[in-house]
Amino acid sequence: MTATSFNPIQAQSTTLMQANQPLALKQGQVFHGTIKQLYPDQTAEIQVGNQKLIAKLEVPLKAGDAHFFQVTGTSPQTELKVVTGPMGQEASASQQINQLLDSMNLPKTTEMQQVLAHFIKAQIPISKEQLLQAEMWMKALPEGVTKMDALQALQKMVELKMPMLQDVFQALVSGQKTSGMTAIMDTFTQLLAKDTVLQENMKQNLMQQVTAIAKPFEAETGALVLAKSIQLLTNNAASVSERLQALNLLKEAGILPQQANLQNWATLSDAKSVQQGQQQAGQVIQTILATNPENKAQLIDQLKAWTASQGLLTNEQKLQLNQMIDRLNQLPINKQTLDIFAKQMQEQLIKAFTQNTPERLFTQDANGLSVKEHLLSLVKQQITLPAQNEALLRNLVKTSVETPQPGIQQLLTEADAHVRNSMDSKAMEHALKTVLKSLGISYEAALSSKSADLQTIAHQLKPQLHTLLQEAQITPQLKEAAEMLMTRMNGMQLVSGENGHQHQLVMQVPLEFFGKKMDATLQWNGRMKEDGKIDANYARILFYLQMESMKETVIDMQVQNRVVTVTVFNEQTNIIPLADPLKDALKIGLAKKNYQLSGVFIKKFEKAQLEKTPPVVQQQEENSGVDFRI
Repeated sequence: MTATSFNPIQAQSTTLMQANQPLALKQGQVFHGTIKQLYPDQTAEIQVGNQKLIAKLEVPLKAGDAHFFQVTGTSPQTELKVVTGPMGQEASASQQINQLLDSMNLPKTTEMQQVLAHFIKAQIPISKEQLLQAEMWMKALPEGVTKMDALQALQKMVELKMPMLQDVFQALVSGQKTSGMTAIMDTFTQLLAKDTVLQENMKQNLMQQVTAIAKPFEAETGALVLAKSIQLLTNNAASVSERLQALNLLKEAGILPQQANLQNWATLSDAKSVQQGQQQAGQVIQTILATNPENKAQLIDQLKAWTASQGLLTNEQKLQLNQMIDRLNQLPINKQTLDIFAKQMQEQLIKAFTQNTPERLFTQDANGLSVKEHLLSLVKQQITLPAQNEALLRNLVKTSVETPQPGIQQLLTEADAHVRNSMDSKAMEHALKTVLKSLGISYEAALSSKSADLQTIAHQLKPQLHTLLQEAQITPQLKEAAEMLMTRMNGMQLVSGENGHQHQLVMQVPLEFFGKKMDATLQWNGRMKEDGKIDANYARILFYLQMESMKETVIDMQVQNRVVTVTVFNEQTNIIPLADPLKDALKIGLAKKNYQLSGVFIKKFEKAQLEKTPPVVQQQEENSGVDFRI
């Protein structure tokens, strides 16, 4: 099996859901129906798939006959025109289609017949104009797009009443794919790097985002380089040469000011404006500097509360900080005392966060801040946004790579090795969040939020692509690559959506871990409760992975009343012994979230069976594959 595209879960449930939803007909649409019962005044009950409707007919008909009907009016009642004569059950699908093509004067091409056959089987009304447009697109499908991909995209366009535009069609076809995102990203990145026409500022901003996507752990490597450099600066036992190398590295990377030296690198600047609710360590120091001595008691309470709630500090470090705060409380407070205390507090926090960086690399505190953000806030003299912090740390790695100093090269090697060895579930979660945030797929929705950080959103890739495509100075090759990337992102949003209480979310993520690349697609299908919140008791989640070693892998996770069943589809049999030791960790992890693991199955691909699986099914006994039942 080659899973170049998925069969959307939402589409599988359409037939089931139609029985509970009124059939919405529009002027000009054509559909296949059977006369169930006749009423006076040429009114009839017509069966369309699982639904029935009452309509007024233009000519008398006989109960039991099947016809193709065309909608000629919808108000004040549905009015139908009979397009074909009565068709018995013995009429083949091709005979029915040919009769309809003749009646509507449609071209008898292979593509038109395929489109009609698909919509007749799905029992979905479609207009003549839509049929002609669909036939034209089917005749000119892009390379790598199957007819089934195209038909599913067309069905979604008609069902959801999307405009019949080529951009929408291409986006939907692209959004259904589970591979190729990495290749599209690579092509765009290569053309961008070689480009000599774009404005330098625009090019640098775009390169910064594609690098963040390609290297999701680079900022963490930079955080370790920063921590190790600061440890060198504060280590009096280190040689002056080693300390100068660390100092110069941080100055070249833009983290320390150019006038910094070995004596004043940690000198506090004048008190910066402190925003309410900001909890970075550097801002806590600035709060001390900005405090009026008369507000001593309030300051002490704030410092105690911040220290107690700071989850990235050890209990021993909190004890040391509280002892410092208690000593301050016993002293007469004036401006000089506060300045001295701020300096001591800064030194203690720098020491604590540099020590904790290696072990808490992917951990966040209660305010969603990481060790690297606290550390940067303590040594950087200007308040910076999260996106600027990431850029600084990535630039630190770049500067470290380019420096000829063997000591810095060794420091970078150690940092990179530590990140590799720190791979766990938190690291993978961090990578996915970093890539999705950098892509900015749903940035339009984020703009509507009152708390939106507009500057951070503007740095994401998708809004930058919008700006790039409006740029007059752009080569045709780069424009085409940008359009392909934009189409893929738009496709994810179009394939995602809701159908009644059923909701579907599709995300495609190009992942790269230490030189190994893979495409990952997440397809989530669930339902909403009456209060509008997601029902966590029922869901189906499919992961489509294209990996270098395991190749194509699909993970099908079904949740029924908080009971979880996991099926892994892969063609390689040698993964079975690898899965056995992991099932206990999976069981424990799910239990922490109040879910129960029913079983883990490993099977080879059965494409037809996989596509027919309903969105939420009752737990079944499995007799094939490898069954790890808890």
